[in-house]
Amino acid sequence: MPSKYEIFDRSRLLLKPLAERVHDAHLPEWLALDCDVVFGHRDLPVIAERISTAVGNGAARILMMGAHVIKVGVNRHIVDLIERGMLDHIAFNGAGMIHDYELARIGATTESVARYIRSGEFGLWRETGELNEWTKEAAALELGLGENAGRRIAQSDYPHKDLSILAAAYRKGIPVTVHVGIGYDIIHEHPNFDGAALGATSYRDFLIFTKTMERLEGGVMLNFGSAIMGPEVYLKALAMVRNIARQEGRTITKFATAVFDMVPIQGDIHHELPKSDPGYYFRPHKTILVRTVADGGESFYVCGDHRQTFPALRKAILERA
Repeated sequence: MPSKYEIFDRSRLLLKPLAERVHDAHLPEWLALDCDVVFGHRDLPVIAERISTAVGNGAARILMMGAHVIKVGVNRHIVDLIERGMLDHIAFNGAGMIHDYELARIGATTESVARYIRSGEFGLWRETGELNEWTKEAAALELGLGENAGRRIAQSDYPHKDLSILAAAYRKGIPVTVHVGIGYDIIHEHPNFDGAALGATSYRDFLIFTKTMERLEGGVMLNFGSAIMGPEVYLKALAMVRNIARQEGRTITKFATAVFDMVPIQGDIHHELPKSDPGYYFRPHKTILVRTVADGGESFYVCGDHRQTFPALRKAILERA
């Protein structure tokens, strides 16, 4: 039976080329690998030690990240750790895929929401909509969303694909999974968006992520700047792999988690705040730092700007290695 509600006609939309967009983030702002690292934290050497141990025993080394981590310019540092084998799974939200793609293609990304929402142009840029075609292609080929985007960028002639996390991971043979909520991202505005294809490919990515989580015992899960996607996807995947492990007489309890964010956490990071405290609703704290490591794991919190904390983490990893 047909719906009784009308839907918006996307064919009426006007899409403009990226060349006409004013960008807030440009190529010269991306940090070099040899940049000066000015950030220090007592737990960085410990986290680096846990990652090194996980590499040695073949356990998972997962980086979950919000898109802001790309926008602050640390792609080279992430790519370097991928190429060195220090990370073996990256998890994005949908915006992370978009920023990675735009950076590789044109050497710039990030539009001004304040500027373009007033004119009704926000998100409606022609080239970025190519990601929708790649999503439909991924669905037809039964590939993950991140896998096909990485393949496409790696095989492209984009002038800045050396900065692409998606492409670096594809070349290395490790997954980048893209965990998307429909309606969250600018490419969902476009007339060529296919919700069924996105659902199929992003759900495949969730199952790929969950497969990696089966190796979390003795491993490390890093969460950089993802307040919703990271904690929630990790939580559901952990429940699934623990369900299987319990049936098989195994446990997935002894692993390390580390949250890197800019939100100060009051009190002991290893204990939940009361529900009367607004900080209780900061999911990285209660989910990643407390509840999921309560049976033998350990957790760390590093508060700071990602432009400083990620290069500092990489430096600690290389010093340990």
